[in-house]
Amino acid sequence: MPPSIRKNPMPGELTLEFLLGSLTAFAPLSIDMYLPALPRIGADFQVGPAAIQLTLVSFFVGMALGQFLTGPLVDRFGRTRPLYAGLALYVLGSLGCALSPGVEVFVGMRFVQALGGSVALVVPRAVVRDLSSGASAARILSRLVLVMGIAPILAPLLGGFLLQSLGWRAIFALLAAVGALALVAVVRLLPETAPPRTNPRSMGAEFATLLRDPDFVGPGLALSLAYAAMFAYIAGSSFVFITLYGVQPRDFGWFFGANAVGLIALSQLNRRLLNVFPLRRLLGGAMILNVTAALLVVVVAWSGALGLWGMAGALFLFVSSLGLVTPNTTAVALEGHAHRAGLASAVLGSLQFTVAATASSAVSAFHDGTAVPMAGVLAASATLACVAYFMGIRVRVASPHVA
Repeated sequence: MPPSIRKNPMPGELTLEFLLGSLTAFAPLSIDMYLPALPRIGADFQVGPAAIQLTLVSFFVGMALGQFLTGPLVDRFGRTRPLYAGLALYVLGSLGCALSPGVEVFVGMRFVQALGGSVALVVPRAVVRDLSSGASAARILSRLVLVMGIAPILAPLLGGFLLQSLGWRAIFALLAAVGALALVAVVRLLPETAPPRTNPRSMGAEFATLLRDPDFVGPGLALSLAYAAMFAYIAGSSFVFITLYGVQPRDFGWFFGANAVGLIALSQLNRRLLNVFPLRRLLGGAMILNVTAALLVVVVAWSGALGLWGMAGALFLFVSSLGLVTPNTTAVALEGHAHRAGLASAVLGSLQFTVAATASSAVSAFHDGTAVPMAGVLAASATLACVAYFMGIRVRVASPHVA
């Protein structure tokens, strides 16, 4: 591994976790902060909703492709140098969005922004695997969820404030400033954590190793499908709450924010539960809780049981359960891949955004004026996630030599 540009001492545990958690928040910040501005952007560019939706699609594509391309670079050149380049590209893409003269340039700049921001998702997971594994890694990842989970609560509120006071371009100017601040922070604080490269293999060989490992494939698919269920909820929740149940737009944020608080709370409870239960047993219970909550959402959507509060309660339970699923599936998937942590992290991230984009599109495609399409896609994704995880366990038990 080439030497790092800057040799930083290891920061304190809380400082490191806050820094890594802030990096993982780039994706929700970049998505949620500009959502209130979509109608205004369309009006300024004089285009319809379909053209504006491409700005979200291009971001998802950039995130998925960027993470896949970043993985080998992070393993070859270390964690810090690709991160510096990625954050610089993110700043340029954000400024390009702020200065875009038309929707075509804006869509392209969103893609550039996502390519840069994708590095900020790959590197934190790789750093966590460099420093720990198993239950210890799951505890750190739970703390990262605490920091990352604040973004969906604050970003729409901040985006709405900037939209009203300064206009939508100010949102992307702020994102550029956040990217620049993060770049300064990682240059000053983040040490190089990648292990020395010994007998480096080709990317194809490393990728084949990942695909042969049921401890990576099972939890990796489970994580991606659980993430798809989350995006089905995000894609359909505003319609369900505002249009179907009559929640005022100004009050929708309270429901959305409450679910984010539940996610954060369960992720922190996860740290304590890992002191009591083995990681894999806890994850198995979390998968069952998640699919049970998802099926409850379907029952409420189909029957209308308890009205608004029945739907709100079922979605709260579902979203909160992801606080147990996300850090634990990530820790299990990365556990056996210390020397290819960058590639493993990249594959996980690419799968997440690819499957999430598919789930979001499915909610729109099956839209029928009820809550059933959102609930159905959410429950199907959660069920497949549970099946993928337990099938991975079955393959590992049947063929323990496969790794």
